Amino acid sequence: MYNGIINVYKEKGYTSHDVVAKLRGILKQKKIGHTGTLDPDATGVLPVCLGNGTKLCDILTDKDKTYEAVLLLGVTTDTQDITGTVLDTKKVSSDLKTIEDVILSFIGEYEQVPPMYSAIKVNGKRLYELAREGKEVERSARKVWIHNIQIIESNIESNEYRFTVDCSKGTYIRTLCHDIGLKLGCGGCMKSLVRTKVGTFTIENSLTLSEISNKITQNGLDEYIKKVDDMFPNYEKVTVAEEYSKLIYNGNRFRTIHLCDSSLKVHDKLEMKHDLDQDSNKNIDLNNNLDLNNIDGINIVNDKFVRVYDWQNQFLGIYQYIENEDEFKPIKMFL
Repeated sequence: MYNGIINVYKEKGYTSHDVVAKLRGILKQKKIGHTGTLDPDATGVLPVCLGNGTKLCDILTDKDKTYEAVLLLGVTTDTQDITGTVLDTKKVSSDLKTIEDVILSFIGEYEQVPPMYSAIKVNGKRLYELAREGKEVERSARKVWIHNIQIIESNIESNEYRFTVDCSKGTYIRTLCHDIGLKLGCGGCMKSLVRTKVGTFTIENSLTLSEISNKITQNGLDEYIKKVDDMFPNYEKVTVAEEYSKLIYNGNRFRTIHLCDSSLKVHDKLEMKHDLDQDSNKNIDLNNNLDLNNIDGINIVNDKFVRVYDWQNQFLGIYQYIENEDEFKPIKMFL
C-alpha cells in the first residue's frame, strides 16, 4: 500500500471525487482522500493523500492556495462562472485603470458570501443541491484573506482579465470575480481557473492520472509520493529508545528520559536547569549558558511540536512537549 501524498494534476471534466475513484483503481487501494474540491471545469493542483497520509487531509485543506483565473466582465451567471445560466449582461463603461484598481482593491481581509453552487452544507444539505432545486438560502459572509493579486493580462476589448491570486483556505475565486463585477457595476463571472499551488505542492511537479499509471508500470511512482513526515520540515525530530517504543506504538505520552542516547542530554540539561532554579546561589554563568533551545541540535521548548520516531527510524506521529511535566503528549498519530 502507498503511504503519503501525491500531487495530482486534475484535468478538466473531472470532479475531485472522480480523481479519487480513478486513483483507487490505478493504485489498487481504497485508503485515499483528496484535500479540497476543485470545480469540474477547473484544472490544476490537487494533493491526494494515500494510506496513513489520509490523516493529513484536514491539515492540507487548511493550506494557502494560488490560482490563475480569467475574469469576464459584463456577464453575470447563476453559478458565478461561464458554465452557468446568464442572468444579466451589461456594458462595461469603466476605463482600464479603474478596472485594474478595483481588482487589486480586494487584496487583504475580505468578507465573502459563499456561492449557492458550492459544497457547503446548510441544515444537512449541500448548497448546490438546493440551487439545483431552484432554491436560494441566506448565507453568512465568511472572512477570507487575499494575500496578493497580480494582473497578468488585460484585454479591454474582450472584457477579459487574467490574474493570479494568493489566498487563504475557503476562498471562492468564482465569487471574487462576481464581486469585482459587482463593485464595478457591470457584473462579472469567472471564465477559467487553474490552481497552481497548494502549500508546497506546485503545478510544475504535478502528475496527470495517465502519468501516474505509467509511473506504476515503470515502477517509478515512489519518488513522486511525498512522505508524511516531510510535511513537517520545521518540527524537530526526536527518537524514542527501543526499550520504550511500546509507549508510542500505543499512542501514550513519554518523557525526555525515554529518548535515545543522542537525545538524553536534553533531559540532563532540563534537570540541571531545575537545580539552578532551586538554588539561585549556584553559578550564574552556567545558568546563562544553558541553552534549552539548541541541545545537541534538538530544539525543545514548552509547547513545541516535534516529529517522533522509533529506534528503527519509523515515523510515528506529532507530539507536543509540555515543559512543566517534562512530557511529550500525542497530537496526531500516523501508525
